Amino acid sequence: MKRYRQLLAIPHVKVLLISSFPARVAYGMVALATFFKAQQSTGSIAIAGLAIGLETLSSAATAGLRGSLMDKWGQKWPLRVFVPAYAGMLIALNTSHTKTSILVFSFFLGLMAPPINLSIRPLWKSVVPAEFLRTAYAIDTAVISAASVLGPVIATTLALSQHPGSALAVCSFLLFLGGASLALTKVSSTWKPEAKVRGGIATFRNPAMLLLMLEGCFIGFGMGSFEIGVPAFATMENVPHRTAWILGTMGVTNIIGGLLGGMVSKKASPLVAFQRTYLAWFLVSLPLTFTYPGWSMAFIAGCIGLSTGAVTVFYMEIMEAVRSKGSAIASLGWLWTVEGSFASLGAAVGGWIGNTSPRIALGVCTVCVGCGLTVLTVGRKRLSAANAIPTEEEDLNAMKENIDLHNIN
Repeated sequence: MKRYRQLLAIPHVKVLLISSFPARVAYGMVALATFFKAQQSTGSIAIAGLAIGLETLSSAATAGLRGSLMDKWGQKWPLRVFVPAYAGMLIALNTSHTKTSILVFSFFLGLMAPPINLSIRPLWKSVVPAEFLRTAYAIDTAVISAASVLGPVIATTLALSQHPGSALAVCSFLLFLGGASLALTKVSSTWKPEAKVRGGIATFRNPAMLLLMLEGCFIGFGMGSFEIGVPAFATMENVPHRTAWILGTMGVTNIIGGLLGGMVSKKASPLVAFQRTYLAWFLVSLPLTFTYPGWSMAFIAGCIGLSTGAVTVFYMEIMEAVRSKGSAIASLGWLWTVEGSFASLGAAVGGWIGNTSPRIALGVCTVCVGCGLTVLTVGRKRLSAANAIPTEEEDLNAMKENIDLHNIN
């Protein structure tokens, strides 16, 4: 843990983590807050799944565009526009009561989603030394996971209270607080986009990025089905409150997995570590469809969280190694466009299936993880750039291409 203490002592690290945390909690809340809002207003799990699907689809479909916008103009003004717009749209959704209005506002909500996580990832390369980059990715993953623990718990508790409208209201407040705080930090407002390389490979012509997009199709669909399958199963069994602590357990172990991933020696290449933890993810998800919304589902969800926490750390390193130059934010944005679009489809299908057999919706998740693992195994050569262990000098050179460190100190 000494390495984490050293990381937190670096200027701007604590500010970056703390300022964005409320917005990340809000993102952890929004799916379940929308689900319960739609389900309580319409009495239909299918409509609730469709609402989440529309929000995820519109958000994902435009994530790459929002990332490209920041890669061209920086973070300052895009955040100052998207943050209040999204907070306002959450309030509009909260005041809706008909099926049509809920679905319409859910769709427009996704269009306004501020790219909080997309914004923070490239900032780490301008804040921390090269030897701390994996550790920074790990602690960032842990913070996102912590928010994913608090978010569902807060959303479920408020949505099932005597004031169910407070779930989306609190979500709106936290999003505005965190988004505005991040936008006003020096490290974000002064961030300069990475210079484009003339003659460089475009993202959609990059074989490695295309492989990650294909993998994202399966994982997005599977996790979309999972995220609807859990609350649908719990609701059908008249134990909707268990949704929060099942997903909360997964979030806690995700934090642990991310921290453990950050402690892996730099002597292990990102690709090797990624494939090993991905295989573990698939193996622990095999019993998922046979679980019940109680201790068994919480246990398997916890094992999945432990695996995906580490997977995320190495995924970030792989993406950084294979992405096209000049796409520090857009690269991750386009991956999310693909993965998120399929997540929305998975959520919609999961909501439809969940009306009759939520176990099938959970089984879809396992099958999709297996398909993702197969894609990465077959196309492993395309990710060969992530199999090399970079020297400290190479890391520093990559950082200098991105931004002058002295500009933010």
